[in-house]
Amino acid sequence: MAGRLDGYRILILETREEAQFSRLLAEQGADVLQCPMVAIVDAPDPAPVAAWIDRLIARPFDDLVLTTGEGLRRLLKLARSLGRDAEFIAAIGRTRRFARGPKPGRALREIGLDADVTTETPTSEGIMATLARYDLGGRVVGLQLYPDKDHAALVGAIEAQGATVDTVLPYAYDPRAAEENVINAIDEMAGGRVDAIALTSSNQFRRLLDVSQARGCEDRLRQALLTTPIASVGPVVSDELRQHGFTPAITPPEGAFFMKPLISAMSTALSGRAPRTAASA
Repeated sequence: MAGRLDGYRILILETREEAQFSRLLAEQGADVLQCPMVAIVDAPDPAPVAAWIDRLIARPFDDLVLTTGEGLRRLLKLARSLGRDAEFIAAIGRTRRFARGPKPGRALREIGLDADVTTETPTSEGIMATLARYDLGGRVVGLQLYPDKDHAALVGAIEAQGATVDTVLPYAYDPRAAEENVINAIDEMAGGRVDAIALTSSNQFRRLLDVSQARGCEDRLRQALLTTPIASVGPVVSDELRQHGFTPAITPPEGAFFMKPLISAMSTALSGRAPRTAASA
């Protein structure tokens, strides 16, 4: 598949997981137009986060579950502002560290530490499956959360193993701060400068609609989507599109609803079609 997207400009709507998607597309030669859908900001109220850091330093948790690299970096940023970063890192070093996939592991290595355990699947379900293999009875588990996710099931699963859970949410998403990114993406599609838009979640499409409605350019978005091939990762996204009158032009094979099959499907669908950027040059 290498090189089969050379010259094609692919628009992706970035949320937390899209860095990997961007990298995979670039590896296949695509010109990736990234549209961050949200801005990441510090927690609006730093007091609960600072208190969590204090508890960790005063009595390091038995286990620490890191769900995102961004979360650890934000915690370290606050600890540094409090003049406690060295104590914070030392306390983390005294815990058993679980990482939800590779990203928290990379953030740990930035401070000279490693994950003791990395989940096979970087999801809440992956965390639960991994922790289920350990005896957590009577242990204190520090759990770093991330925004826009109901973590009740994860917390409940850990508590059901007999552990005490101490949670922290060190950052927030500010969608309004990223509205200009969305408007620019709409303009690029409307101007014929995008070969395909790739959607990996229904939330991305709803966000497009919400911003276009708020900014008075919904008609422009609709026209842009009618002339720009839409690549959908799977049936949930496709159903959302159809509910609003759009049909995906590109989908992966049945049962292969993942990023790599979607990229392969785009390569096949766009092959032989002149890139729009080349045509406009």
